Amino acid sequence: MLQKSPFTAVFLVLSLLLVSACSRHAIYETAINLERSAAGLEADNITVGELDIAYLRNSEANNGDTIVLVHGFGANKDNWTRIARELTDNFNVYAIDLPGHGESSKPLDLGYSLEEQVSHLDRILEALGINTMHMMGNSMGGGITALYAATYPNKIKTAVLFDPAGILDYENEMVGMVLAGDNPLIPSKPGDFKRLMDFAMEEQPFVPWPILSVMEEKAIANQEVNKVIFAAISEVGFTSDFRNTIKRIEVPVLIVWGKEDRILDYRNGEAFLEAIPGARLEILEGIGHAPMIEAPEESARLFLEFAKTRTSKTG
Repeated sequence: MLQKSPFTAVFLVLSLLLVSACSRHAIYETAINLERSAAGLEADNITVGELDIAYLRNSEANNGDTIVLVHGFGANKDNWTRIARELTDNFNVYAIDLPGHGESSKPLDLGYSLEEQVSHLDRILEALGINTMHMMGNSMGGGITALYAATYPNKIKTAVLFDPAGILDYENEMVGMVLAGDNPLIPSKPGDFKRLMDFAMEEQPFVPWPILSVMEEKAIANQEVNKVIFAAISEVGFTSDFRNTIKRIEVPVLIVWGKEDRILDYRNGEAFLEAIPGARLEILEGIGHAPMIEAPEESARLFLEFAKTRTSKTG
């Protein structure tokens, strides 16, 4: 296995860029596989009813707890490879492509409200034989994680919410943009994906152009299902149902929010803190909407310290 250095994959990708005969898609696939390998992960898939579900799991299983990673809207399982480098030695990591995302099935009529996505996720985890776990979620995935913890308290050891969706006591510039018909989260033309990255992350990882261009192609190709999903989740922050549900959470919850988040204002963290009994809130200076990508070592450290007294059983 490759050493889990944050620089390993970058150096190898840069070397690949010197080989002009390689297509952009070949470079992309090689880079993604190197990132996964450097994190101690490998790709797999499973059929759950009518759905084909793609996911990442440990290349080598261990005796540690299981941790399930739930990405945000329009994202995918590879959003977690950076933080997974810090986890796969001691945890059995599962990063799931939710239905409608990544390499999983994308039916337009599935049902994509947060509550429905919780049900889809539980079906997937049951099919994988995962009954007890820690769970991390970012953005939409943070909202799903919070609802999952409230709905299935006996299955969750700890929950970590990175800049979670679900409460919008404080709005920021994205809300106005969406209301004006300009949604930066749904790329539809060349240049939109770079705009999304600039909007979402204060501390962006280096992504070479051939890889970025393929990521943009994939995002644009998904715009139809992204519109369906966004419509299904867009009202959640303006109703009391979500807040009332997460008040039932009984498991330990860590909330981590980037202070420079332009999508979901970090001040909403206080509302989550008030709603979830016994929750802990950490605000990261100089970080945007995706702490697990922008500050993976710090994000992992916060989780490991938070969970160290709650990792006694195998997931």
